[in-house]
Amino acid sequence: MPLPKVEDARKLSDTELAEQILETKRELFQLRFKLGTRQQDVKPHQFRHARHRLAQLMTVERERQLKQVDSEGAK
Repeated sequence: MPLPKVEDARKLSDTELAEQILETKRELFQLRFKLGTRQQDVKPHQFRHARHRLAQLMTVERERQLKQVDSEGAK
């Protein structure tokens, strides 16, 4: 399974982006929980994908925040 693309995150609206961030954090928590309790076979690449996706989403969110501040400062 390939790593998610940042272009996909940039296409999301602000509310969808926030929902995806929460969902990815929840997924990462569940993976850690499963690993700690040895409930299921947890593959290391699942952690990598979740962390990578979370970083992408948070980066896009921060880019939008900075763009908004720049546009407000230019007024």
